[in-house]
Amino acid sequence: MKNPQGPTAPDGSPVELFQRLPAGPVPQLIHDAIPDGANILELGAGAGRITRPLIGLGHEVVAVDESPDMLAYIHAAQTVQCRIEELALGRRFDVVLLMSHLIENPDRELCRKFLTTCRAHVTDSGCVLVQRDPPGRNYRAEPLQRTMPDGSTIHMRDLDQSASGVVSFTLDYQVDGSTWSQAVLTRPISDTSLEDMLAAADLEIDSYLTPSRTWIRARPCLRDEPREAGNPV
Repeated sequence: MKNPQGPTAPDGSPVELFQRLPAGPVPQLIHDAIPDGANILELGAGAGRITRPLIGLGHEVVAVDESPDMLAYIHAAQTVQCRIEELALGRRFDVVLLMSHLIENPDRELCRKFLTTCRAHVTDSGCVLVQRDPPGRNYRAEPLQRTMPDGSTIHMRDLDQSASGVVSFTLDYQVDGSTWSQAVLTRPISDTSLEDMLAAADLEIDSYLTPSRTWIRARPCLRDEPREAGNPV
């Protein structure tokens, strides 16, 4: 089999792999959770595998990624090359997407900055959609290899979990006769930790979009209207 590893993003993601991977059910899940025609800020858009279907579903998307090699594959949306924690567009959106398990970066302070960026760019009546692993996921109990609906396979190896809860492993992807490898470093996040991190960014959980609690819709925290002078308490 060919091993065309090629260019990688700063986080080690193989660019060509993410250009080839199918979007699966994610765009429809997002579309069903937001208003028709909502404009979207997609943080960590990669090569646009979610971007393009969302545009096809009637949404305007601004795609943000720090990798110019990834963004080069996106042609139907405005693209912005920038690190998420440094983004300052000066405009706000109906929906902000923080997908690809970015919320599970082992650097919790960086994750808080991600959420601060989300809040700064979402309208007060809008929402932020966050993707994570299922709470309490047991990596060691899972099959080492999965076959996807499109026939591609994903093999996990070199799994390790530290006392601090950081999980590391390598994923080997086989797609269309070619193989790519990606090292993964993640720290699963509990419901309580997620609620605390959202609250620190002036966000709160609105609902869980999947039974596994892997997709969360958050909204800006609602503030009580100030009372007029003389109103009874």
